[in-house]
Amino acid sequence: MSIEALQLAALALGSLFAGFIDSVVGGGALVQVPALFSALPGEAPAALLGTNKIASVLGTTNAAWRYARRVSMPWGSILPAVLAALPCSYLGAVAVVWLPREMLRPIILFMLISTAVYTFRRKEFGAIHRPRLTGVRQIGCAVAVGGALGFYDGFFGPGAGSFLIFLFIRFFGFDFLHASAASKMVNIAANLAAIGYFVPNGFFLPLAAAVMASANVGGSFIGTHLALRHGSGFVRRVFLAVISALIVKFAWDTF
Repeated sequence: MSIEALQLAALALGSLFAGFIDSVVGGGALVQVPALFSALPGEAPAALLGTNKIASVLGTTNAAWRYARRVSMPWGSILPAVLAALPCSYLGAVAVVWLPREMLRPIILFMLISTAVYTFRRKEFGAIHRPRLTGVRQIGCAVAVGGALGFYDGFFGPGAGSFLIFLFIRFFGFDFLHASAASKMVNIAANLAAIGYFVPNGFFLPLAAAVMASANVGGSFIGTHLALRHGSGFVRRVFLAVISALIVKFAWDTF
């Protein structure tokens, strides 16, 4: 199926906005995946999901690089999470072709609402960077978070970055800015692992992926600039806005 210029323009615009959101709090798939399914309804879902991963990974990598230059990265928590995310994201991508993703919607909706309520009620949540895990507990928690969110990211994806930020704050004691920076590293690993399945099996659209990746990088430049300039308060506000939008979307799709 050939892709027309108007379709590519719509995908580029959606990917630009997705790159902006993803670089700050994750959740870019909230924009990018529906844009792909709307613009290219005749393509196989696996090909659209593979294209989404390729488009996202360059923007996420750019965001991670910019954060790493300005923020002290908590590598003791990040590296175990990354190593766990790699195989679990690959398994999630494999599961796309034989597991019904719809069964996850009610569970994800409940988790999103719980995350939003918790964050709204605790005004101080994510305001101060005060890491509290060390040693075996830090590694074990990082592996659990990276493995679970890696599988979800490879299997479905929407909201994975937002969930990662919430968990890095809730269990590791990060502020919103450091949690966003840490989540990008895990996102990269999850995306690369999923791409490792989608691309060799031909589940991607090269032209759409190239155009969307370029736009996604542009959006990530804008997002990381604003996040680094305005700090955790800005990230918290965007986080709550994205979580609220995810709740509305998942509620609509579920009910």
